[in-house]
Amino acid sequence: MTAPSGRSDDVTWHAGELSREQRWSRLDARGATVWFTGLSGSGKSTVAAAVESRLVEQGTSAYLLDGDNLRHGLNGNLGFSAEDRDENVRRTSEVAALFADAGVVALVSLVSPYRVGRRTARQIHVARGLPFLEVWVNTPLEECERRDPKGLYKRARSGEITGMTGVDDPYEDPEAAELTLSTSELSVDQAAEAVLALLSD
Repeated sequence: MTAPSGRSDDVTWHAGELSREQRWSRLDARGATVWFTGLSGSGKSTVAAAVESRLVEQGTSAYLLDGDNLRHGLNGNLGFSAEDRDENVRRTSEVAALFADAGVVALVSLVSPYRVGRRTARQIHVARGLPFLEVWVNTPLEECERRDPKGLYKRARSGEITGMTGVDDPYEDPEAAELTLSTSELSVDQAAEAVLALLSD
């Protein structure tokens, strides 16, 4: 039998011997998820990778969960319809929450264009008492298209691909991100430092 959430009624959460507080105390760690959202080419992954490097250098466990990387495995069966995008966000949120619970700073870099998906990501963390920080990498579409690191905008403009966020599919601006930054105005180092400052608050 399947519950409304899609989860079987026949599964039960198995609690370990350690509480989160015990785990974090013994590891001298504090988990959290930093969720980078923005258009393709905005600089999300570049900034997230810089933050990951700085955190690890200072002895903090951190891991980058990049959207393209996840589509090579965990989310490899998902396309780019609205439904698949929301499922991509949901799965990634669940993984990020597990990392955060383990005391790792999960750095998620995902276009995540729809507000409802990002609300779901936040709710998954809030329901478990885990910190969730949304970072909107608000780089203008014109700049993202100029960079076009994967050639996706060119292909979308030529009609070769459809459903491209910012071209023929919407990006819904965050309404209450904890941090907004633009890599067309800040260097990668400056953007990374702003995220680190947010985490230290």
